[in-house]
Parts: sequence; structure tokens; C-alpha cells
Amino acid sequence: MNDVAARLAAVETAIAEAARRHGRDAAAVRLVAVSKRQPAAALRAAHAAGQRRFGENYLQEAQAKQEALADLDLEWHFIGVIQGNKTAAIAERFDWVHTVDRARIATRLNDQRPAGRAPLKVLLQVNISGEASKGGVLPAELPALVAQVRGLPQLDLRGLMALPAPHADPAAQRAAFAAVARLARECGPGLDELSIGTSDDFASAIAEGATLVRLGTAVFGPRPAAA
Repeated sequence: MNDVAARLAAVETAIAEAARRHGRDAAAVRLVAVSKRQPAAALRAAHAAGQRRFGENYLQEAQAKQEALADLDLEWHFIGVIQGNKTAAIAERFDWVHTVDRARIATRLNDQRPAGRAPLKVLLQVNISGEASKGGVLPAELPALVAQVRGLPQLDLRGLMALPAPHADPAAQRAAFAAVARLARECGPGLDELSIGTSDDFASAIAEGATLVRLGTAVFGPRPAAA
């Protein structure tokens, strides 16, 4: 697990360098360590090295880790596809949800957020590349969804999330991320968070305004094979 600390330090340095290179404050870019299929021990090692934000794709897997790591002060981000029958547990167990893409799911999360808890921080997932294989609201439908979610008192709408089609060319990467940032501005004030950028393209995302970068392999190394 010493490799986790070393990788995390290298990632934090790379994030800070990318921010400075593009005239941004490094503190404005936060790392969400994507811990899908990683054992709880790897998250514990990352926490010991200073990491607090973890992103999980699958509810059942996340629940097991949350129980195993209940002694730690962690911030849990749900970054996977949201199934309607899982919204109650997501609303109860997570601090952030990055993948809200339809009003029905937003309403369920709002209604199922436990009383007395702070509103659930949410991001709207945008299908910026128009890929049929990916979730996300289409750009033309985003303003209506923003208006609906803003009316839900137990949700705190913070910004947008996107996973553009992969490109090896940094210019193409930046163009997709710039389109997400432009959509956030067009939707009015308050959409200040941009969850964009993965291990393969986070420098381009930072150049275009990323505030949350979702990195897994860069932090933990190769992902264990699925059971």
C-alpha cells in the first residue's frame, strides 16, 4: 500500500502543475479518488496519505467499504449510473452525486434524503459527445433539468459532470471540456463545479475549468479484475 501514497503524491503534484500552467489556483482543483473495485485497505492507505474524497460507481460495493471504513472521516461521491431502486440508499449514504441526468431520479433523491441532513450536493451529468452508450442529459435538454432540480429543497445543485468521448489529441479533449464549461455558464449562476477529467485527460480538463477531477488508475494503479 506504500505505492498508493507515492502515486497520490505524484498525482497531487501533476494537478498543481497543470493548474499553475493554465493560470489557476491549484487549491481550486480537488481530487476525487475513484475507488471502484479497490479494496478498503487501499482507501485506508490513501486516507493515511491525506486523501478524503472517494468516488464509487456501484452501490453495493460502496456500502461494504463505507462500513469497513466507518472510523474514518471520508467524503463519498457517487459517480455511477443511478438505478431507480437504489436512490434511497444513495441519498442516505453519499455526500455528492455526480450523475443526475433526469428529473425522476432527482425527485427521488430529494424525497429520500434523510430528514435533518444537509441537502445532497448534486451535479447534472451531460452527454456532451452525444454517445448512445453513455448516460447524461443532452445539452438542449439541460436548462429544463436545471430549473427542475433547483426547485428541490433537499438537493444542492452545484454544477455539471461529463465524460466526453476519449481523444488522444489534447486539443480535442479541451474542446469537449470547454463545451461543458460553456453550458454551465449559459445555465446561469451557481453552477460553479465542473466534474471533468480522468486519469487520461485531467490536464486538459483543468485547462478548461475543472474543479473536481476523477482519477482512479493514477491513484491506485491498475484496477483489480472484476469478480
